[in-house]
Amino acid sequence: MILQSFKMALKSIFSNKMRSFLTMLGIIIGVLSLVVLVSLVNGATGSITDSINSLGKDMLMVSISDDYNKPIKLDDLKEIRELDHVEDIAPIAQSSMTANSSTAEESVTIVATTSSLSDIQGINISSGRFLMSPDVDNHSNVAVISSDLATELFGRSFAVGETFSISGKTFNIIGIYEDNSTSSSLSNTNYKAYIPYTSYLRMVDGGSLNISSFYVSAKEEETEMAQTELENYLLNRFYSDEDAFSINSSSAIAEAMSSVTKTLSLLLGGIAGISLLVGGIGIMNIMLVSVTERTKEIGIRKAIGAGRGVILFQFLIESLMVSLLGCLIGIFLSWLMILIINIVKNVSYGINPVIVILSVLFSMGIGIIFGIYPANKAAKMKPIDALRFQ
Repeated sequence: MILQSFKMALKSIFSNKMRSFLTMLGIIIGVLSLVVLVSLVNGATGSITDSINSLGKDMLMVSISDDYNKPIKLDDLKEIRELDHVEDIAPIAQSSMTANSSTAEESVTIVATTSSLSDIQGINISSGRFLMSPDVDNHSNVAVISSDLATELFGRSFAVGETFSISGKTFNIIGIYEDNSTSSSLSNTNYKAYIPYTSYLRMVDGGSLNISSFYVSAKEEETEMAQTELENYLLNRFYSDEDAFSINSSSAIAEAMSSVTKTLSLLLGGIAGISLLVGGIGIMNIMLVSVTERTKEIGIRKAIGAGRGVILFQFLIESLMVSLLGCLIGIFLSWLMILIINIVKNVSYGINPVIVILSVLFSMGIGIIFGIYPANKAAKMKPIDALRFQ
């Protein structure tokens, strides 16, 4: 009986191809929206999380807003480094500038810092070296650039020893680093160049020796204790003024980002779920039409012995098949769309298997729930009334 019900359901669906497709359209759009939107959010979340994690899980980011009341200077960083739970420290200043070689020009983000940043952020040097203390002490015009920027400026990734200019000042390239973060996939111009902090101050008009932000790495598994210790130090320095500074940990930022994206995924999933519900209403509407069209068939089947359960099961299977076929088409189109996005945007988003399973289960539920009323209506028909229906 089950096999026969499936055969009859498929025959009914394929005998009215256009009507069946239009009935499935709501389910197709709902599944397509659900899978694609959630996959894109998960993909973007993964990229952002990887970028945050690449900074280091034990890293603290400190911003100073009070530059006049006992400001932080380079020499003060040594005192902070001596705190019990602090591993290392590095000042940082960023600015967007234009880098010029003899053959090319690119917009870059200049990151001014000291030698400690390499250990704090785990910067991977593929050739040459990172900044060293003598570079900072001697105000040397040296730079460490990404392999992508080297390729853009010089046509090759190995460019140690080459020179280029930033804001009219010539810099010697001493190292090439590999940009392992996936944030570059979200932007076409994510080139960075690390230069000594002291050299940067000479490039900026009216550059102040005051440090407005710096990174701190905590000793292993001591991030919270290092943050508390750092807060106490800065409160003491700025006379208990909590507004004079702010401290953020990379792990806290990652957790906040995860919470936001989960909420966004639920929101987008809910919007797509509404499309599935609309598709379910379309299925119920067409199934009611189908019941009316096949009233005589129902009467004949009942007259020759088909029970109420048989008729109910037949129409429920048909409703379920319509919903499932629409779901499978939606999943296929979702895979196709994600593939196109990956090729066009040069990213590597994937479809979450959990979302696919949820889509299938939800579609099955939609097919059964919205098919119950038409199926029950068919099952309750009296044979005599159904046979004389015109």
